[in-house]
Amino acid sequence: MYTESTIAGIINYLMQTNYDRIAGYTHAIIALREGQDTDLRTLFHDYIEQSRQFNSELLPIVIINGERLSPGNRISGKLHRFWLDIKAHVSGHDRKGILEECERGEDATKKAYQEALKEAPDLPDHIVDIIRYHAEVQKAAHDHIRDLRDNIPGHNHDKRIIKT
Repeated sequence: MYTESTIAGIINYLMQTNYDRIAGYTHAIIALREGQDTDLRTLFHDYIEQSRQFNSELLPIVIINGERLSPGNRISGKLHRFWLDIKAHVSGHDRKGILEECERGEDATKKAYQEALKEAPDLPDHIVDIIRYHAEVQKAAHDHIRDLRDNIPGHNHDKRIIKT
């Protein structure tokens, strides 16, 4: 059985996840080469806007249930570090490295939405629908980042070492 604080906890967790995603892509944009990688710059701005849109859809759920949005950075340290690591790992402006770190961040975001969906079956249908939609859109973003990374010339798709 769900309660207002259960709903608020799940929604706050997802909103913090989206704030971390915004911060991660902001760091990734800063790491891009000036005047180059304009496709990634545009894509990352789109994903920032996507996360803002997700939060604008989630915030009313918290408010309607009489709860408050938790202060920033309450998200688990592990998820937050995935995105902050982008800043540390992409300072070399390497396209492949930037995409690898963005995929790691998207993996963490995907996991957060999967966890929310596991807790969601007892929630009202309209809330589950919103979470499920966000999870599907976010997974598509993850897959797109992965595909961009995998299509970089010279990228090793299969990291297993084959011994002969």
